[in-house]
Amino acid sequence: MSNYSEKYEAVVGLEVHAQLLTKSKLFCGDDASFGALPNTHVSPIVLAHPGTLPKLNKDAIALAVRMGLACNCTIERKNYFARKHYFYPDLPKGYQLSQHTTPICVGGFVKIKTAAGERNIQLNRIHMEEDAGKSMHDQDEQYSVVDYNRAGVPLIEIVSEPDLHSGDEAAAYLTEIRKLVRTLNVCDGNMEEGSLRCDANISIRLKGDPKLGTKVEIKNLNSIRFLKKAIDHEVMRMIEMKEKGETILQQTRGFNPDTETTFAIRTKEDADDYRYMADPDLPPFVITDEFIADIQASLPELSEQKKERFMQQYGLPAYDAGLLSEDVELAAYFEDAAKAITAYKQIANWLLGPVKSVLNEEGKEINQLTLTPQQLAAVIQLVEEGKVSHTMAVQKLFPALLQSTNGSSAEQLAQELNLLQERNEDALQQLIEEVLSSMPQKVTEYKKGKKGLLGLFVGEVMKKSKGKADPKLLNQLVTEKLAN
Repeated sequence: MSNYSEKYEAVVGLEVHAQLLTKSKLFCGDDASFGALPNTHVSPIVLAHPGTLPKLNKDAIALAVRMGLACNCTIERKNYFARKHYFYPDLPKGYQLSQHTTPICVGGFVKIKTAAGERNIQLNRIHMEEDAGKSMHDQDEQYSVVDYNRAGVPLIEIVSEPDLHSGDEAAAYLTEIRKLVRTLNVCDGNMEEGSLRCDANISIRLKGDPKLGTKVEIKNLNSIRFLKKAIDHEVMRMIEMKEKGETILQQTRGFNPDTETTFAIRTKEDADDYRYMADPDLPPFVITDEFIADIQASLPELSEQKKERFMQQYGLPAYDAGLLSEDVELAAYFEDAAKAITAYKQIANWLLGPVKSVLNEEGKEINQLTLTPQQLAAVIQLVEEGKVSHTMAVQKLFPALLQSTNGSSAEQLAQELNLLQERNEDALQQLIEEVLSSMPQKVTEYKKGKKGLLGLFVGEVMKKSKGKADPKLLNQLVTEKLAN
C-alpha cells in the first residue's frame, strides 16, 4: 500500500540496528558470537563491576567506516562516545555507550527500487553503540530472567531521514540495507536471531504540508514483512484518528504479528530524557585519511556494480543479472560455473529456475547445495550438445545428481539412467520412414498445406524412440523427409 489517502501523506524514517561481525565485544574481549549458553560470554566489564574500564574495538570502527563508505557517507574524523542513560535490567551500567553529537558517518544515501521506480533515500547518520542484554519473560513462572551474552556486542545504527512514504518503500529500503551489510560482511543480516533489527518512526501530514506531524515509534520489527504491515496499519490508524478529531500521542508502540496491529508500550522519550553526557573513561578516537583509504580499497564489488558487469561480461539481461547479483553466494556460484562453460544465459536460467526451486523447497542457501558449479556446467553441456533433453535434465538428471553419492559424472549418470538422446541419423531416418509409411493420408494432407501435422509426425517418432530422440535433430530430419 502506498497511497493511503487522498488527503494525507505518510512520513517514515527507519532506524536499523546491525550487529557487527567482530569476534569480540565493543569495549572488552568477550566473545561476541550468537547462540552460547546464557551468561557465558560475560566479564566484569560487561557486568559493570566497579573499577573496570572500557577499551574500544578497532575492528568495529573499521566495519562502521566500511558501511559508511558503501552508503556514500562523510566519515567523521574525530569521534566521541557518550553515555545514554536509561534503566532496564538488561543494561548493567545504567547507561548505554553510544555516539550522540559525533556519529562516525554523516549523510549519505541508499538507492531503492519499487514499482514506482528508483530513488535515493537520504541518510541522517550511522553511529556506533553497544547492544543491551536480553530480558526473557517466559523462562520462569515467577521472575523475568536476563541473558547478558548480548550486552556489549557492537552495533551500528543506520538512521534514515524521514524520506520514506509507505510500507512498500520501507520494505525496499530495509531489503537494500540487509543486502549491503551481507555483501560488505559487516553483519550477517539475520533478523530472526536479532542481528538486524528495525525501528520505524511514523507520522502523517496533509499532502503538500512541509510540517511533520506527531511521531510514533514502532520498536523491534524483526522481519521485512512485519515492517511493511506495521507501517501500513499504523498509518491507517493515525488517519482514522485524525478524521475523528482525536489527538495522536508521541509514543513507543509494538507490533503484534498475529493480529497485524500495533499497541502502545510507553510515552516516547525525547533526547533530553536520556541525559546524554560525554563518557569520561573513553578518550576521543581519530580516524585518519590512510585508515579510510585502506578500507575503501578493500570494499567488495557491490550488487549494482556486479549487475552491470554481468550484463557487460556475460551478456545477461538486466533481470537475470539483477537477481544473481543480489545474492553474493549465488553470484559466486554463477561465475564458477561460467568458468567451465560459456552458455551463460543457460547457467542463469538453471540457477534462477530448477536450482532456486530446490533451494526454496528445502529451505537452503546456495552454499548448501550438494551440486558443484562444475557439475551443473556438465549438465548444461550435455543439454547444449543435444545428448540429453532439457526436460530430462531437469526432471531426471538434476535430481539424480543431487542424490548421488558415488561420484558419478553427469554423463555417466545420464547413461546409467538411459537418458542419452538418440542422435544416430540412420537410426532416426528408419523410425521416420516407419511412421510416415503408416500415415499416408496425413502425409498427403501435410503436403497440401496442413503444416500443423508436423508435430504429430515428430511426436510419433519420439514415441518409437522411447523419448530418446534429440527433438531438434528429429524436427529437422522429419521436415527434410516431408520436403522430398
